[in-house]
Amino acid sequence: MKYFILFFGYSLLFFMSCNTDESKNGASLILEDMDTYAVIQSQIWDNSCISCHVAGSPFAKQSGLVLTEDVSFLQLINRVPTNSAALADGLLLVGDDGYASFPKSFLWEKINANDAAHFYDDHPEYGAIMPLGDEFLTNGQLEFIRQWIESGAPEKGKVANVSLLDNETRYTAIPFEPLAVPESGFQFHIEPFTVAPGMDREIFLYEKLNNPEAVYVNRVEIAMKSSSHHFLMYQFNEVLVPSRYPPAGLIRDVYTLAGDYRYETLYHLQFHDFVTGTQWPKMDYHYPEGVAFEIPANFGFDLNSHYVNKGTEPIKGEVYANLYTIPRSEVDKIAKLLSVNNLDLNIPANSSQHKILYNFIASEEMNVFQLFSHAHANMTEFRVYGLGGDIDNELLYITFDWEHPPIKEFDPPILLEAGQGFRIETTYDNPNSRALTFGLRSTDEMMILFGAYY
Repeated sequence: MKYFILFFGYSLLFFMSCNTDESKNGASLILEDMDTYAVIQSQIWDNSCISCHVAGSPFAKQSGLVLTEDVSFLQLINRVPTNSAALADGLLLVGDDGYASFPKSFLWEKINANDAAHFYDDHPEYGAIMPLGDEFLTNGQLEFIRQWIESGAPEKGKVANVSLLDNETRYTAIPFEPLAVPESGFQFHIEPFTVAPGMDREIFLYEKLNNPEAVYVNRVEIAMKSSSHHFLMYQFNEVLVPSRYPPAGLIRDVYTLAGDYRYETLYHLQFHDFVTGTQWPKMDYHYPEGVAFEIPANFGFDLNSHYVNKGTEPIKGEVYANLYTIPRSEVDKIAKLLSVNNLDLNIPANSSQHKILYNFIASEEMNVFQLFSHAHANMTEFRVYGLGGDIDNELLYITFDWEHPPIKEFDPPILLEAGQGFRIETTYDNPNSRALTFGLRSTDEMMILFGAYY
């Protein structure tokens, strides 16, 4: 009898499992026939938002936002937020200008839980990330919404694949902690160092790998304590002979305690070639399938950490960085590193919306699969357009955020033929009584486009 019950139970479970799979498949087929915004409404707003954002509710009155099906689209598109700080920052709930609207979307700021550190550190007056609590939208839902916004936020039409919704992982806050050492690769650790209140502290640390032969990296993972402006990894170019390399393992400060430059540190910066880095507290970047960058034998990296302490008490900086390696047999294409740096900056005193243009022209065919910007506190807008060919005048990258600029990935890559390139347009506000020029402090300025290609 017990065997019959067990058999019946397993049969029932199998039947229920099949029905569940069939239901999911059926639901997916229905969603595939729907407009993208209709999917957002039925699968996201209706499930996660309208319990609060319904006409007459305190939440709807406070936010000015109702997300029920009858009004949600008109409530979102090209509407200014009721939040005064977001309004002052020039945000719209959702703009209809495609990719250019994305970094100015207050809706995205409010739902992108993965950027919680930036949200609460830089915009505490924006309120809380939505939905309230820790049941944030899934990463699949966020990507689905992101693609909708970047496609011009249409009410009709299909601009995102519903298979994105299959990704049900979601953001979980993880405190700063050491990264696990790669099974195949290298770990770097900048041990805790003090940053005085109201000060910048920028340091360099040269680390040798002691690798007897070339290795190939296809993944970079970085974790930094809060208040970091950036962490970057450089290699020394062939102009600097090894006998002039800095001592390995020695912290080299950019500034003296009095705030003056240490020129013995600045000396090595002229020989740097950018390798990788981030301005995010945590990054885990995987190169495209079959793509890796080569680290020659007996190599070393100059590690660069920059912290800005805006508070009144000392803070600690600390960084972990992992490079993951794969066998040469798994590498189809060798990645090269893009660093476009305009040193000729002069932003007049007491100026507003001062725009600087800079062109980069490729000298070889380049398949660019990653771009991100680097600038300082007076930058208000950083745009990159295509120059020549099929991408001429096409907006490829934009950010309004100097502290946490996005890393834009391109799949397929941007193809640049020799003679084509990028037009970089950067806008600055300078309320100071002195002109701003290129410099290392966050109160100086920069105009750099980083990236990777093969």
